Amino acid sequence: MAKKIPEINSGSMADISFLLLTFFLLTSSINTDMGITRKLPPPPSDEPPPKIKERNIFSVLVNANDQLLVRGNLGDISTLKDKTVEFLSNPSNDPNLPEKTIKYIDLLGNIEVSKGVVSLQNDRGTSYEMYIMVQNELTAAVNELRDKLSKEKFGRNFEDLTSDAKKEAIQKAIPVSISEAEPKNVGGTK
Repeated sequence: MAKKIPEINSGSMADISFLLLTFFLLTSSINTDMGITRKLPPPPSDEPPPKIKERNIFSVLVNANDQLLVRGNLGDISTLKDKTVEFLSNPSNDPNLPEKTIKYIDLLGNIEVSKGVVSLQNDRGTSYEMYIMVQNELTAAVNELRDKLSKEKFGRNFEDLTSDAKKEAIQKAIPVSISEAEPKNVGGTK
């Protein structure tokens, strides 16, 4: 007669595993705020795109060697944010920098809004790291301008505003005007 071997009852192990999995899913945080926030263009229409004056375009080209060409001149990533801030704000109303239009915005009143657009063009060989660095610098420029206006009008940084209406007003005054063209071979080799 064969001797019975004691067994561990594993019927409830599946239930315990499921409960542990549920516990970890509910208690862990998943960072979903990844990526670059951009407003996508509307679907193509039969109408031609609006004409933008040359002075209102801040062109940034990145070649396959990760070199910048900013408004036709060799540029450096360390100065891109400052040049973008100067372009978009046009503090001295320079005729070579973008035009401004007066708009009435709730909570801000009549305010000058730049017609400037940042036009970004990458080469297909541009490294991902360089692409992200350029995007970060352009976003930092917009954030700096929003913080400056927010401090001037409401006494605190843009991110510290608690009212959605105030945030919306600042966003209307300083919109994210970044146009990104499809990557192509714009020069350089890797």
